[in-house]
Order: sequence, then C-alpha cells, then structure tokens
Amino acid sequence: MGPLLLIHPITHDLLLHTYTREVPDLFFLSFCSNLLTLGTMQYFCLGVGKVSALGGSGIEVILGVRNENREELASDATAAARWVNINVSPYKSSVKFTCISAANEVIPGPLAGNVLGAMQNLDAALNAANSPIPVSTVVPMQVLGTSFPPSNGTFSDETAATMQGIAGNVPLDYALFVGNAAGINDGSLHYTNLLDAIVDSVYSALEKVGGSTIDIVVSETGWPSAGNTDAIVENAKTYANNLVSHVASGQGTPKRPGKALETYIFAMFNENLKPARVERNFGLYYPDMTEVYNVNFPAS
Repeated sequence: MGPLLLIHPITHDLLLHTYTREVPDLFFLSFCSNLLTLGTMQYFCLGVGKVSALGGSGIEVILGVRNENREELASDATAAARWVNINVSPYKSSVKFTCISAANEVIPGPLAGNVLGAMQNLDAALNAANSPIPVSTVVPMQVLGTSFPPSNGTFSDETAATMQGIAGNVPLDYALFVGNAAGINDGSLHYTNLLDAIVDSVYSALEKVGGSTIDIVVSETGWPSAGNTDAIVENAKTYANNLVSHVASGQGTPKRPGKALETYIFAMFNENLKPARVERNFGLYYPDMTEVYNVNFPAS
C-alpha cells in the first residue's frame, strides 16, 4: 500500500499514513521534510529504519505495532518490554513520538480481544522505560452500530464490549479496594471501589423495570494472578483480601447501605485446561492444591 494522506480529525494537521517498505530511508526523510511546509506531519510507521531517519527532524511520529505481533504483546509482558526496548528506547531522545498504536483496524474482528491486553502491556513497558507515551489503537467506522444523528452514536453489538474495556480502564486502586482510591461521585453517593459501582448499576437497572425488591448475589468475582501486566499474585491477593474484608463488614453498597452482599470468589483452583493467559489464573490454589496466595477469611 502506498502513502495515504488523511486529515487529523482534531488538529487538522497533515497525516501521512504508509505501510510501504520500498522507499529508501534518506529519500523518505527528504520527502517528509518537504511536506512540513504544509503543516505538522505525523507518521504512522512500522519500519524502524524510517523511524531512525526521522531523528531530529521535529516530525511527530505515531508508531504502530504490526498486527501479527499483537497477540504476543497481549499475553506476554516481557514481549511488550522487548518491543519497547527495540522500537522506542533507542530513538526517544531524537524522535518525537506522540502515540503508540497497539493495533490497526482489528476491531471488529475475531482477534479484537487481544487489543486491550496489548495496550496495557505496552503502556506498562513504556512507563517502565521512562517513556510515558500514550498508547491507543486504530479503529474503522465499522465499530459504530449507529452514527446518525451524532447524539445517537453507539458502538455495534459486536464491538461494544471491546470498546467499553478500552474506554473504561479504571484506576487500579479503585478496582482493588485500596483505601486511598479517590473514587467517584454519583449525585449524593460516593464510590470508592469498582464492585460497589457495578452492583449499584444493576440495582438501578432493576428499579427501572420494577425490580426494586430483588436482591443481588455476586456469583463470581476475582482477580487473576498471572497472564498480563496487572495480573500478578500481589494484586490478586490484595483484591481477594480487600473483597473479603469489604463484604464481611456488612456495610453494603452506597445505594444499599447496611445490606449484606452475598459474594462468591472466583475461583477455588487455577484451571490449567483453559486457554493460556488470564483465564487460567483466577484460583486461590494451583491444581496440585498448593496455595497461590493466602486469603484471610473471617471465622464463621
């Protein structure tokens, strides 16, 4: 595919989008420099040689991950760190990186589920390398189910869950019940953890269909101990123990204060027959019945 000129929807800067690998690096740099007379240019680039050629040019660079690398980056934090060390760290002092794109137009599609994990692992790797460059992804208009009128814009049934995951990344402390989480306000109610917010959103939905007297049971909640950046034993242990303490306190949720919330931790054992990555690693115990981490359950 040759170069494709696009207009940036926010800044109206000139954007050069290219996948070509046939243009020599020095010719490429000369060509790009001439384009600078038309405005700030951003280059969505897959070729490290061309990234190097842009060093010191002042050109803003959007660096894209090859789609075929996305699954590995989603499942392996060390692969993300390696990608950053090869593609970003050697050039960050001279190249003006504005964004890392974790995938190109794979949502919607059968591999869309890898995008969020790749974004999270890349973000962690960039921060660890002292390169806090924003991480995003490229999506086509097909992510929308409704686009007109603009106020009715919604994601399609196929893409809604994936896009919600990408857009709805929440602070880790808020998800882990950590006491210093800033939380959010909803009218007169204040939420300091994600579980209460989710449960109360279900209560609100039930009220709207005449189910205000129905009780909610949390049949599964947990945190994986391996499989991506935030799926580590320390976070899983923190979540489980803070969950137990929160539920055992009987304080309920902001919408239902003082109402006990029947809750079940997922899962008793790691499930080694499931596909690799996080789905295998929600257990309190390994399949050989050794402990993954300790949970301080209250005495009955």
